[in-house]
This record gives sequence, C-alpha cells and structure tokens, in this order.
Amino acid sequence: MKMRIISCILTAAMIIPCLVGCDSSDLSKYPNGKLYVYNWGEYIDEDVIGEFEDEYGIDVIYDMFETNEIMFAKLAQDNSAYDVVCPSDYMIQKLIENDMLKELNFDNIPNAANIGEQYFAQSQDFDPENKYSVPYCWGTVGILYNKTMVDDVVDSWDILWNPKYNGQILMQDSVRDAMMVALLRNGYSLNSTNPSEISVATDDLIAQKPLVQAYVVDQVRDKMIGGEAALGVIYSGEAIYTARENPDLVYVVPKEGTNVWIDSWVITKESKNSENAEKWIDFMCRGDIALKNFEYITYSTPNDVAKENIEDEDIKNSKVAFPDLDTFPTESYKYLGYDADRLYNDAWMEVKSADY
Repeated sequence: MKMRIISCILTAAMIIPCLVGCDSSDLSKYPNGKLYVYNWGEYIDEDVIGEFEDEYGIDVIYDMFETNEIMFAKLAQDNSAYDVVCPSDYMIQKLIENDMLKELNFDNIPNAANIGEQYFAQSQDFDPENKYSVPYCWGTVGILYNKTMVDDVVDSWDILWNPKYNGQILMQDSVRDAMMVALLRNGYSLNSTNPSEISVATDDLIAQKPLVQAYVVDQVRDKMIGGEAALGVIYSGEAIYTARENPDLVYVVPKEGTNVWIDSWVITKESKNSENAEKWIDFMCRGDIALKNFEYITYSTPNDVAKENIEDEDIKNSKVAFPDLDTFPTESYKYLGYDADRLYNDAWMEVKSADY
C-alpha cells in the first residue's frame, strides 16, 4: 500500500508533459488512443510509463492519489474519469460491492500467469472469484525505529505509547492504519466492527496523541531518514528504502500482528479505454517490467518471474521484502460496510479533533 510520496513538483513533472508537451491529438505518435491511470504516488518507475507508450502507441495520462478514500471519492463522483486504478484490498471489495469495476478478460492479460498463485488466493478475501483484480504489490505494516534514538526492545505496538518518546512518534494519517495499531494492541481484530472495541481503540489513540509528533502519510519516510523522529508506523516497502538511506533504521513487525495488504490493478466499470487498460495490466505483469518497478519502488512484488531475477541476494532473501508470514499473526483489511465505515470515520474524527 504504498510508497506514498506526493509532491506538486513530481506531479507536475509527470502530468504536464502528457497534457501539454505531448499533444494527445498527435495520432502519429499515439495512434491507439489514450489511457487514464490512477495510482499511488511514487508507485511506478517513471520510465515504465514511457516504455508502455512507445510499445503500444497509447497516450498515458497518469495521475496520483494519497489514500484509498480519496481515490474512492473521485471514482464515486465520476467512474469514467480513469480507466485503470490501483486500490488496496478492502477498497477493491468496496468498489466491487458498489458495482464500480469491470470484470477482466484474462485472455488479454496472459502475463498474469507470472503472479504467484498464493497472491491470487489471498485476493479472494476481497475479490472472491478473482474476476476484477490483478496483484501489483504487497507487504506489511510495522514500526520503523532509529536504533540510535531508541534503547528499548521494539517488539510490540505498545512502544508507541511510551512517554519516553514524547514528540518522537509518527503515526499514519489513515483511519484504517491508525485504528489497526490500537485494535491489535488491545488484542482485537483489525477488522473489528464491535463498537466497544472501537471505542477502546479510539480512547487509546486519544491518550497517545500528546506523544505524537505528526500524523503523516508521505512524510514518514523522509522524517525517519533525516532523524527527525525516533519511531514511525510505516509500510514495509518504505522500510527497505529507508534502511538503504539510513543504516540506523530498523523495521519490525510487532508480536501482536499486522495487516498484510495487496494493491492490485482494476478497471473501472465505465472505463472508456478498457482494452488499453488490459494492455497496461498485462504490461505491468511482464517479468522484466515488474522487476524494474520493484527495484524502483522497493515494494514486494507478487511476480514470481521478477522475484527470481532479483540480482541482490540480500534483497531477494530479505525478511522485510519477503517475510515468512507464519512467524507472526496476520490479517488483511476487509471492507466492513457503510455502518462500520461511519463508525471508523467518526472515531477517527474524534481522535483528530481531540485537544490535549
């Protein structure tokens, strides 16, 4: 879920050339039409977009979102605004249940065979018949800590409530990820719909708030690399990158467990360019392209061909990039329905608005 670095400069650099510098009406360069792609920020090797355009003669208009909720709101407003999108597991379930996705024609996506069977099996939690989605990246959520700033054992979500680290803790500015931490800390399911359990988690997050330096989505990576915080909740793919940039940073999955997530490509129900969207998904499933994306974004690839061709043996055998999921409790997020959505959102608003 999620190398989430959004910057106006990067967005402009990627989008403006497509809208202005590359004349979409230039049929000699793009004879096969357009494709509107909506993806997380910094979640693709930029060169891959150009390679796809050159190979297929399709003009890619590429846009980025910061959270699943922002993406859903955009598609709910105009389902035809984008052709191919990369949501996370529970949001794919929500899109399916709201009849906002188109069934895939896998005859047009032969490279989907490169995706490991276990990832399609996991996808059945949110796409029961594997009709709508093809896995793109996966990973875990855990704690990243700076070993020069933290002298306690980091093996539990509890450390994020330790007053010793007042002002040195980064939390995800995401309702499901923040609530997950508090729910798991109390021994509850991260998919709980029990109002009393959600109330306990809410109270915990409010009690924690004075210790939190910031609620962030994108900035946790750079803040941790720069030594601006001691501990942060982070996605595993980010952790691989941060360890390269700052060897004092260590990633841990707490003993209470975590979310194992999958981000997947889907096609919108009202896509105007669905054949081009299937070409895009097939291209992303090519072993060489999946490897190129993995090396750029450092998020775990479900592509068996790409994984086999990783040259760096330390990364190939990394328990951060490719963890043994049997060594700690795991759950995947599920879409919990309208009432639960409201319950979670109300709880999160209570946390964010709490004074201290």
